[in-house]
Amino acid sequence: MEKGKDRLKGTLLMIIGVLVISPDTLLISIVSADRWTVVFWRSLLTALTLSVVMMIRHGRQAAARMTGIGPGGVMVAALFGVSTISFVSSVTLTTAANSLVIIAAIPLLAALFSLLFLGERIPVRTWSAGAVGLVSIVIIFSGSLGGGALLGDLLALVTAICMATNFVLIRHFRQTSMLPAVVLGGVMSTLAVLPLSSPLSVHAPDIWPLLFMGMVVLPVPLVLMTIAPKLITAPEVGLIMLLETVLGPLWVWLAIGQIPATQTFVGGLMLLTTLVVHSLLSLREPESEEVIV
Repeated sequence: MEKGKDRLKGTLLMIIGVLVISPDTLLISIVSADRWTVVFWRSLLTALTLSVVMMIRHGRQAAARMTGIGPGGVMVAALFGVSTISFVSSVTLTTAANSLVIIAAIPLLAALFSLLFLGERIPVRTWSAGAVGLVSIVIIFSGSLGGGALLGDLLALVTAICMATNFVLIRHFRQTSMLPAVVLGGVMSTLAVLPLSSPLSVHAPDIWPLLFMGMVVLPVPLVLMTIAPKLITAPEVGLIMLLETVLGPLWVWLAIGQIPATQTFVGGLMLLTTLVVHSLLSLREPESEEVIV
């Protein structure tokens, strides 16, 4: 019963996180600044916001938390930094459809990595749900694939690999709070793009989207996504993240009046149904270990 509560909590945390982060691609697209400047401000504002959260939550122990993440935390930080840079670059170098379809491979990659590196037995239902999810994403964008730059597509694949690996690492080091690692990752990506960016060249219309990204759209989900993989498996986390690919076109619809294609509704319904069925079946799993958030 306790395990069922953990799974439900992890699933709800991930769903809330995906809902909050879903406008991210739209916000990146409407900002006129170059991609390095976007990465700089996204990363810096996210790191600052999460640092404030840590100080409020842990007080004088915040610094000790930062230094206590260990090798696993450093790996999570580095992968987060790389995925931040690769995702923004992918969105600006290829079509949004191509980026999101490729990133939709996360649950399958996470399942593979969990099997190879953690020895976790991945239920057939998770493999099946991941495959159905990938098919549903292809259906959604079947009318818009093609035309993307190869480099952008490859960077989307890098993003998927980094995120899938991070979900596996967070689950493996579930006794260690990974929020400090996310802060460190934000600092890493900020410093990495600093020589290439022009932070002071941002135009007035871009300020609010950047602030919204760096203070809400990224920090809130990242807090939730450092907890959820400790309660549900990495493939399940990746599976729920596919919802962002469904919600993306809906944000565009609301923002600029672009009506989603029939494929979006068909694929979205297919994915949502899969997620509901999978989540209900997951509630029957045995109890999990205590985790530190």
